[in-house]
Formats: sequence, structure tokens, C-alpha cells
Amino acid sequence: MSHRQTLKVAAAQYPIDQPATLEAWRDKIARWVADGAQTGAEVLVFPEYAAIEQAAALGEKVYGDLDATLQAVAELEVDRVGLHQELAAKHRVHILVGSGPARKGEGRYVNAAQLVTPKGSVGVQEKLIMTPFETDWGISAGTQVRVFDTVLGLIGVTICYDSEFPLLARAMAEAGAEMLLVPSCTERLSGYHRVRTGSRARALENQIAAIVSPTVGDALWSPAVDRNTGAAGIYVPAEQTVSDTGVLAQGELNAAQWVAATVDLARLRHLRSSGEMRNYVDWPNQPGAVRLADKVEIVMLE
Repeated sequence: MSHRQTLKVAAAQYPIDQPATLEAWRDKIARWVADGAQTGAEVLVFPEYAAIEQAAALGEKVYGDLDATLQAVAELEVDRVGLHQELAAKHRVHILVGSGPARKGEGRYVNAAQLVTPKGSVGVQEKLIMTPFETDWGISAGTQVRVFDTVLGLIGVTICYDSEFPLLARAMAEAGAEMLLVPSCTERLSGYHRVRTGSRARALENQIAAIVSPTVGDALWSPAVDRNTGAAGIYVPAEQTVSDTGVLAQGELNAAQWVAATVDLARLRHLRSSGEMRNYVDWPNQPGAVRLADKVEIVMLE
């Protein structure tokens, strides 16, 4: 477990384009990672369902059909993660790969995001609570809450809708997570604000940082990610010495850009014992509160 004092992070406001070939898609990802690394960030976060963009390169019979899209993008998972491993090593950054369908048995998929380290380690967090849309698509819920123990510290991942459920992030925080990565994909402005509100609440409750990365822009060729609305944000509790507003950085709505900020981890730790409020330690004072850390699998990543 690392005890870093500060950590710079960057969240992508990632536009879903229509690359003509997989090579064009790879070139785009390489450019985005290079630009993200240029901010000086050591953690780069890509959004939920960013992987669906690959389907555009496979022809209309694939990208125009949801089942074919899920199958094809799932089959590209190993290559997709491998590219990010190469880029993480090249730029010496940790990368949360844009999530996508991963096959779980015949005809069954989960929504999985992979955390890749510069040394090539990979940790996987599956989305745990399905939206109505994902249920209609046939996406299944994951079951395991994980926290990733890295050289940068302990990191949790709540994929989009998962950020709206406090016990998931609480379990991660009790297991030691000091950062919550929140990849998201929301069609409407209301969806973006739900994820933003949930992420800010999770940061407040647990006195940790939450880093939100959304898809942006229209991709009308895709039945899955046709419209995308959002802005990246890096959130902490609103406390003196940390942030008066709880917003360290906020992107311009629907712009294609990186949003970066430095998180003062030492001050966040200090809040838990000596802040204006002690949300993390006072959590058990709620009626019905139970210890959740034993529900979490700690995954060591080199």
C-alpha cells in the first residue's frame, strides 16, 4: 500500500467517433494517451463503453446490430487491453481502459473496465448494478467488488450507475480505497448529473477523491452509444484545506478534452480524523450500518 502525498489524475471527455479501421482506432487511442500523459497525470481514466467505438471499424452489419456489436467488441478485448498495456508502459502511466462487453459463458456478457499499470498488470472491475438499458441488451451484472493495490495507492472503480449506490463505494473505502474512478456513458443531461451527483456524494461520504470520465458527442451509427452527454470532473469533499467547493476540476460540457488536477491524498487522510466533519469515521453511527470491507477482494497490481 502506497502512502503518496499527492497524485495528479486526468479524466477523458472522450468523443465516440466512427473510425474507418481498427488501425485508425488504435492511432486515436495512442494520441489520447499521449495527450493525457502530457498533463503530467499518473492515472488516465477513459469512460464507460468507449470500447464500443471499435465496432465502427467492422462494417455496418456489425455496428448497426447490437448483438453483433457486443460479440465483436468482446472478441477484441485481449487486443484492446494489450494496446493499453503498451501505452501504459511507454508513457509510464496507469490507465483505466474504456469499458466494454466481456464474454462470460455462451451468449452472456458483463460490462468490464480494466486498470492497466506501466508494468503490464491488469485488474478488472465488472459493473455490478445494471441499468434498464443494459438489462434489455442482455448485459449481466458482475458480482465481485474489488480494490486495486497499486504503487500509487488503493483504487476502486464504480462504473457509471454503480456510482449512484453508496454501499459499493463504502465497501471500497473501508478496504482502503482513496480514489474512486468513475467511467460513465450517459445519453441525457439528466444522466450526467445523476452520475456527477453520485460521485460527489461518494467523495463526501468517504472523504476520498472521485474521478469521472464520460463519453461525449453523437454516434448515430451505433444503437448502443448513439448520443452522449457529459463532462469530466475531479471531486473531493468540500472542506477547508482541500477544496471550498469539492470540485478540483470540471470540464466543459460535451467538449472533447482531458481534465486534470492534483489530488492531495495526505490532506484527505487528515480529514478523516481532524476535518471540519468526520463523515468517514461517523458512518457507523447510522442506524443499520454494517462493516463492508470483508465484501471486497483486494487485487495486487505491480
